Amino acid sequence: MDKQDIRWEQRFANYKKALAKLGEVATGRSIENLSDLEKEGMIQRFEYSFELAWKTLQDLLEYKGYTDIAGPNPVLMQSLKDGYITDEKQWRNMKKSRELTSHTYNSSTADDIAHDIVDEYYSLLKALEQRLEEERGR
Repeated sequence: MDKQDIRWEQRFANYKKALAKLGEVATGRSIENLSDLEKEGMIQRFEYSFELAWKTLQDLLEYKGYTDIAGPNPVLMQSLKDGYITDEKQWRNMKKSRELTSHTYNSSTADDIAHDIVDEYYSLLKALEQRLEEERGR
């Protein structure tokens, strides 16, 4: 199979673009200096970055032969077991934050999640990017 035809690598390319967009707002500035609109944009970029993260992992796991693992929980658990991601607690927290952002809007919750994106989640997503780059190079 031609490398360009590998689904997880195609999704990974989109993940890297999304993560770069998230990084534009999640790094280099204090969260207190962001406007409400910038915070909302960062949260939205986090949402699609997280979705692409677990879906890229799902595609990778399928490529590796796991044909019966689908959905964020099973994908994240298998990815932890296989060493693609680390820090189970923070990934669970990130998934919970993602669920909160899509089902409710509360400015206090949004502020908490924005802080978590800057302080923790972005670095987890970046670590995944680095791990997947290693995998792609094999």
